[in-house]
Amino acid sequence: MLIDGPVEIELDDGTVVTSDRFVVALCTCKRSKTYPLCDTSHRAKRRVPQSSDD
Repeated sequence: MLIDGPVEIELDDGTVVTSDRFVVALCTCKRSKTYPLCDTSHRAKRRVPQSSDD
């Protein structure tokens, strides 16, 4: 989810996360290592097997 920045986000435990960027990507899948900010961990890194039909 993209929101206009800069932002201050207060988490449930009281921790405050700040970002001074103009647009901030928030994580909605909770896979991010930098939660609540998105680090694109939601993108599957799958390799397509290449055929040997040369």
